[in-house]
This record gives sequence, structure tokens and C-alpha cells, in this order.
Amino acid sequence: MKKLLFIINTMGQAGAETALIQLLHKLDSTGEYDLSLYAVIPCGELFCQVPERVHILNKHVCLCSLLSFPGRLRIAGSVLYSFFYKLMGFRLLGYMIRNIREQKASGRKLQYDKLLWRLLAAGHPGREETYDLAVAYIEGAATYYLADQVKASHKAAFVHIDYPNAGYTPRMDRDCYRGMEKIFVVSHEVGERFCEVYPQYRNKVRLFRNLLDREGILRKAEEGAGFTDGFDGIRLVTVGRLHYQKGYDIAVKALAKLRQDGYPVRWYVIGEGMERRNLEMLIKKYQVEDNFILMGARDNPYPYMKQADIYVHATRYEGKSIAIEEAQILGKVIVASDCTGNREQIEAGYDGVLLTLNADDLTRELERIIDDPELQKEYAEHVLEKKMDFPADLECMLALLDEESVLCKA
Repeated sequence: MKKLLFIINTMGQAGAETALIQLLHKLDSTGEYDLSLYAVIPCGELFCQVPERVHILNKHVCLCSLLSFPGRLRIAGSVLYSFFYKLMGFRLLGYMIRNIREQKASGRKLQYDKLLWRLLAAGHPGREETYDLAVAYIEGAATYYLADQVKASHKAAFVHIDYPNAGYTPRMDRDCYRGMEKIFVVSHEVGERFCEVYPQYRNKVRLFRNLLDREGILRKAEEGAGFTDGFDGIRLVTVGRLHYQKGYDIAVKALAKLRQDGYPVRWYVIGEGMERRNLEMLIKKYQVEDNFILMGARDNPYPYMKQADIYVHATRYEGKSIAIEEAQILGKVIVASDCTGNREQIEAGYDGVLLTLNADDLTRELERIIDDPELQKEYAEHVLEKKMDFPADLECMLALLDEESVLCKA
């Protein structure tokens, strides 16, 4: 039986982690593989959804949210342990200083978490066992750990994001992709953006679209009551962590304009994150406390998504949004920003709206959709035509286990 190892940064409720759970279930259902999972920071609610036969290699896992107090303690403990493990923090001090300078020089927002990924990957013991295939299912620590501390006959890495916009650089990565046989990207645009940073690895890049449990999503959408606030106006829903990337600051301004224009709209955000405090202040500033609702994380967001009049995904950048795909499965009208990832999922003017990300354009497009029920109906019908199942992608990854296979080699 072939031994497969999957490595992830954490097991919090996010897109890549959700997709990994579906992949593990898919592989486990065949009974053909000995599956193992290792999390660099062994914390997150999704550990509960890992199939029983998958070996979780972490000695101790925390099932709480990464944003809860116990979760933050676990993160702090992992960083502290890594810093003093073989004095790794002191050995990487020069690396971190150089990369902070590079981030500042680029003019982008400083992202210290990107620097800590290298520390966390280097500050944990490597795996002694040799695997037939080892896969880093996300960028950063998981990929660094796979490159430096895992023995495997075949190695592959996944990229889920707009790589340069997310703040990664070759100096930061230390050429961690050199030893990967394949680099799987979740969309064509994600692949192109990755190749802008690493043109020398273009021949390794392959498409692997997110696996989705369509039946499970439809079933869960019927479970639970969903909204109970008695609001009878127009519900806008967004699912995603509270992060600068997700553009919620622009959403708050757009909602204020909608309300000023007389539209009976309430915007619900399902997700949690470090930006909560800043968003609460912004919501208060624009006096939309009663209508821009930060609902926090939900184990089952699907009843809320199903009850939405419009699903909005106005992000600054994206890889490929699982939330958009879930909304499409539920037949939702989708308004999204025209950015990497989103424009590959939505055919503007046919099954949704793509717009330039600013408050005026977002307000104008939402008002246009709200005012045209026939257009809403047309988009909702077209969105259900989307193809969501791509079995050849998984076959391409598993072909790495077969030395004789030519599938995915070219």
C-alpha cells in the first residue's frame, strides 16, 4: 500500500483546509492508500473532520479555533518552541531582517506571518519515515517543511493564492520548489502569477481544481434555521476570514451608500479574523451597526448562503475561492471583484458580475442587480450550469506514484 503524507500549516476553517479534507475523504474512500497528515501548527476545528483512517502525525492537536484564546496560545507556543529549537530563531535572524527590508522596499503591507513560516518549518523535527508521495497542500511553512525535512520518493506542492500579491518572494522561499516534481495550482491565473515569480518552474506547474462535496453542501444547506433576525429586506452574504485581503473595509462603505440611497439591505459576514476590531470601528464610523453584521465563524454557513439574495465576494486578490464555488452550487447570484481567481470562476454578464474594487462601483453594481429581478433569475439559472468535478486533476497527482505512467508528465 502506497504511503502518502499531506502537510498543512494549520487546520483552521479556511478554503485550502476545507479542500484538503475533501481530498483526504476522496483518497480514503478508495482504501488503496496509507494516508498521513501533519500540521505545522497542530490547531484548528477541521481536525474533527479528518477521516478516521488517516494518521495524524502530531502528538497533540488542539481542536479550538486559531483565533480563540487557547488557539492563540498554541500559535504563540509553537513560535516560541521553534525559536529555541536548536536556537533556530537566532540562526534565522538575518533571514528575517533581510526579508522585512525587502517587504518594506516593495511598498506592500508588512506580513510578518510570512517570515514566521520559515521559522516554524525549521523549528520542528523532521520526519524519519520515507513516503511514496509527500504533498505540501499550502504555501509557506508546509512547503518549506516538505522541502527541507521530509523524505519521500516523490514530492509535490500546492499553490492556492495570487503568489506575488500574497507577499511571497524567492528570497523568502529559499528555492523550496526546486525539489518538487509537480506544483499544483488551483486556477490558471494562479499558475500564471506563480510563474511570474518562478518562470524556471513553469514546466512543473499543473492544474488541480478544488474538490467539492456538492451533495454534502446541498444537504447541509437544508439543516439548521439559518437567519432568525426577522429581517425582510435584501440579504447580502459574504463568507471569509476577516482579513485585509477580503476587502471588507470597502464593503462597509458600499453598504453605507446603499442605505443612503434607500435600499433596504443588510450585509452578513460569516467568518472570523484579526481585522474584527478595525472593522467594528469602521462599521461604527459609517453608522451601519444594525446592518453590517459580523456573524463570526459558523460550522455550517450553507443555510445562510442559501437564504442570501446576493452572494458578494469583493476581494483584493484571490487564488480560487471555495466560497464562490459553494455559492454557485447553491445557485446564488454572485457579485465579485475582477481579480485573479474570481474572473476565472465567473463569466461576467452571464452568470454573475465582476467589478473594479471600489465602494462606488460595488454600490452601483449591487443597485443594478437589486433593481433587476429578471437579471437575478437569469444569473441564478446560468450559475447552476457550472462544471465542478474534474477527476483528471486527481489522476494527475496520483500518476506521480507510477514510474511508468506518462499521465501529467508533459
